[in-house]
Order: sequence, then structure tokens, then C-alpha cells
Amino acid sequence: MHYPEFYDEVKTITLYDPLSEVLGSFEAGIIEFCYLNSVQSAGHSCPTVAGAYLMTLKALEALYPDALPVRGEIHVDFSTTDDEGVTGVIANVVSNITGATERTGFKGLGGRFVRHSLMSFNNDMNASAHFSRTDTHAKVAVFYDPSSVQPDGDVSQMQALLGRALSGDTEAKKVFGTMWQSRVKKILMDNINNEKVIRVVEI
Repeated sequence: MHYPEFYDEVKTITLYDPLSEVLGSFEAGIIEFCYLNSVQSAGHSCPTVAGAYLMTLKALEALYPDALPVRGEIHVDFSTTDDEGVTGVIANVVSNITGATERTGFKGLGGRFVRHSLMSFNNDMNASAHFSRTDTHAKVAVFYDPSSVQPDGDVSQMQALLGRALSGDTEAKKVFGTMWQSRVKKILMDNINNEKVIRVVEI
């Protein structure tokens, strides 16, 4: 399987998952997620998938400054409905990492490890998402805006290449894909600490 090398260079997210420890899935319940996992789950890499990964990374760093985040003990809220815009894509990436779901998650084992009811939509808020801990109730608002990160090359050139790529032009696919992933790389690698792109605020 071949993919852009920078996927392996993006900062990883390590969590403790008590359910996986009980079930013997991962030693000591320690799970590490990388950007490639999110790309595989989504089926593609784009500013939305990158943003969802980055929002989760930054939110968990803020909520758990001195400990591993606990998978299954993180609640996530969105302002929009799950079928509005790219909210569903973002929610799927966040769910894959945190375990949080609205209705479809694990129903629990002996009254513990419940994963559903940890995600909600259509909330009155102005952030991209709210992340909170279910144990301490600490909460952060995350704001993501990649508009300041421009692609390589002219936008009109990219649009023309996309049109040719969609019509089956092999060379256009290659060139467009390289330009597209270059912007994703800028978001994840060059702007990981740029508050114009990604910002976390305690609330």
C-alpha cells in the first residue's frame, strides 16, 4: 500500500482504552492512532479529514495535559446536524479515535464502557466542536479554519486538473492529487500550532 510519506510524520494520538484492556485487545489498553488510520477509515485525505484529526489531537492534549486520554470517557458536541455539510465526515473521524457515538456505539459490559450517547449534534454553540471529559467535566471548544492555508499552484489550475482527472486523465489525476495532498500536509505539519487554523479554548 502506497501513500504520501507525510502521513507517517503527523503527530500520533495515544489513548488508554479500559475496554480493550479488559478484553485483551491491546496490552495495558494502550492504543495509538495515526493520521493514516483516519485516512483509511474515511477512504480519503482532505482538509476536512485532516481537520477532524487535528481537532481531536489538540482537544485531547488540552483535556489531558498530564495523562493519557481515556477512550470512552470523552463527550463530543457539534453545532450542526449529522447530515449537514461535512459534519458526518468529521464525526466519523472523531468517533474512530475517541470511541464516542450518538446512538450506534457499544452498549456496555456489566454497566461499564458504554460508548453511545457520547456524541451530540445540533447544539447552540459557535465552535467547530466541544470536547469534554465525563469524569472531571472539563470542557474545551475547538475552532478549525483551514482557509488561510492555500494550495500549491493556482486555484483555477487545480479546478482544470480536477475536471480532467474526473474524466479519466491519468496524468491529471497524479498532478492534482499531489497538489491536493500538499495542502493537507501544510495543515497538519506546518500549521499544527497556528491558532489561525486550529485553536482550543477552555470553557
